[in-house]
Parts: sequence; C-alpha cells; structure tokens
Amino acid sequence: MVLVQANSASGMAVNDECKLKFLELKAKRNYRFIVFRIEEKIQQVMVEKLGLPEESYEDFADSLPANECRYAVFDFDFITDENCQKSKIFFIAWSPDIARVRSKMLYASSKDRFKRELDGIQVELQATDPSEMSLDIIKSRAI
Repeated sequence: MVLVQANSASGMAVNDECKLKFLELKAKRNYRFIVFRIEEKIQQVMVEKLGLPEESYEDFADSLPANECRYAVFDFDFITDENCQKSKIFFIAWSPDIARVRSKMLYASSKDRFKRELDGIQVELQATDPSEMSLDIIKSRAI
C-alpha cells in the first residue's frame, strides 16, 4: 500500500542535484555518465555515481549493480558514416531480473516522471540484463 501512496499524483521526488548534474553533463560535458538510485526511505531519486569524462562505457556498465535497479544517463560519442563526430545522451532504465519485485515496480512507476525532469535525453533503453545494453546495441541505437 505504501508503494501506491508514494507514487500517486506527485510521484517520486527528484533531488535537485540530479537535474544539476544532468545539465552539467549535457552542457559542459563534465561527466561521461550519471547513475541514479531511488532512496526508498525518503522517496527521492538521488545521484549515486558520477563518471568522469575519460571513463569508458565498460566503466559505466560496471557501475550498475547486478541485483538492484537504477536509472542512468550515458553520453555516447560516436562517428557517423559521413565521418562526423556526434554524441547522444542515453537514458537507461536498469532493472535486472534478480532485483526485488518491489524495487522493479518502484523504478518502473517512477521512470517517466523522472525522465521528464532530464531535458535533453535522446535515446531511451530498458535493460534487464547486461547483454541488452551492450556497446553494440548502444551504437546501433545512436545512429
């Protein structure tokens, strides 16, 4: 019952740091990625980890817990077929199969509202397993 109340009308609160760090990633490219977690006790989305600009996609993937849900954004740089340098900001909803059901429901029900707070997301990806967010999949979705 608490879950329903927490996500009614207003939904999960979003800590201001989430929006601030996302703007820094988008505008200043201070970070390669950001991992967010829901702090259930205070019903708020918080920044869990900031990835430095030199960190790789592998570093990002390794920072997602194997058995817990997270939201994440990743700034993916790539070169187009026309040899142009581009970047796309991915929003990844990480919900591993072995995560607690309550946690999966909480992340699923709060995702759209949280995503709306982050203006500038270009690609969304839902992953329940590392293979669903492999670098090859990221590359194919970016183009």
